[in-house]
Amino acid sequence: MTSRTVARNGLFYPIVGFASCVAFIYLSFGDFRLNFYVGKRMDFVGRNGTQFVVDGKVFYVNGWNSYWLMDQAVDEYSRPRVRTVLQAGARMGLTVCRTWAFNDNTYHALQIAPGQFDEGVFQALDLVIAEANQHGIRLLLSLVNNLQAFGGKTQYVKWAWEEGIGLSSSNDSFFYDPSIRQYYKNYVKAVLTRKNTITGIEYRDDPTIFGWELMNEPRCMTDPAGDTLQDWLEEMSTFVRSIDKKHLLTVGLEGFYGPKNPKSLTVNPADWAALYGSDFVHNSNLPNIDFASAHIYPDHWFHEIEFEESVKFVSKWVRSHIDDGDRELKKPVMFTEFGYSNQNPNFHPSQRDRFFKTIFDEIYASARKNGAGAGSFVWQFFVGGMEEYNDDFGIVPWQRSSTYQLITEHSCRLAALRGLNQLKGSLRELCLQDK
Repeated sequence: MTSRTVARNGLFYPIVGFASCVAFIYLSFGDFRLNFYVGKRMDFVGRNGTQFVVDGKVFYVNGWNSYWLMDQAVDEYSRPRVRTVLQAGARMGLTVCRTWAFNDNTYHALQIAPGQFDEGVFQALDLVIAEANQHGIRLLLSLVNNLQAFGGKTQYVKWAWEEGIGLSSSNDSFFYDPSIRQYYKNYVKAVLTRKNTITGIEYRDDPTIFGWELMNEPRCMTDPAGDTLQDWLEEMSTFVRSIDKKHLLTVGLEGFYGPKNPKSLTVNPADWAALYGSDFVHNSNLPNIDFASAHIYPDHWFHEIEFEESVKFVSKWVRSHIDDGDRELKKPVMFTEFGYSNQNPNFHPSQRDRFFKTIFDEIYASARKNGAGAGSFVWQFFVGGMEEYNDDFGIVPWQRSSTYQLITEHSCRLAALRGLNQLKGSLRELCLQDK
């Protein structure tokens, strides 16, 4: 999903300690970045069967989406928002933030033409990664959008068409046109081999990055059977792995089951969901895909649904995908976007809290059994002064105490499964304060 907007202004937490002072220096004085930056030590996240591991210990993800980090890091006036939300996430015990590592030929574009980049925007992404490291937050970085927001596959097709080399003006030619495939590969290589101007570390060597997502919500509706998308995923996952063998890789799926999967009739929200050219199990079962991902938006997927029915569907949806991870894929499963719209009839924030809790409880139940339920990401967090970046799912998490408490309690119960004596930094302070 891609959104727009936000709420009230002001830094949520004060800047404390030497590390944050250093962060202020490198945010403000780009020419001195490498001289002043002192990064925090992090280990790469790996995978052992259906579980993520860090330094040999199980790692569960309580995460969130702030897709706008790179965009807001470009201009000096908006950069503090990046620090604010990462600071807040760390204080809530959150471990991974999912955000865009793409912007193709739109405002604050990273890629202004095929293989051509705006260095200022690339430095903004450098800054996001460095700032995340300062707060002990890892990043799940998405590499292109299926949707038109921020350019997406539509822009790639347009570039090829304008250069006279495109096979078709169809957006789905992104997946099968050899020239466009090469555009994407060139982009991916440039991002993965980028040397951060703040840290001096190439992205592919930086453990602050949790992993890569090939595409946000891939769909190829001109081939509902799914062969076109599967072929693209196989080629691109192999290509990414040839450059970067250290990071985790996922597809970026919504989680729908394709027409050949029996669950398309029993779990999908409706018949249309099987016609998008994707299949959760088939797409996620590729050898270079490390974990499966799905999204949860019942109020967008159903025309009319009562809240209680929505909650029942969510439980069934989450359990089904975790079961796929346990039984068929033998891989971790993460729900990388979930949200409850404030545009629902008779909406009340308590409904959103219960919606969140339903998902958290299913993840926790799986984790307690060492199952494939590995984590989830709220869509989305924002801060003050960003109304145009919000949508009907966005929240400023500290503005509603019950939501804040719900999320932090989930952080701590997941962390407790590793052993509270293993906790460090903000998470340790948060989870041990009442012990």
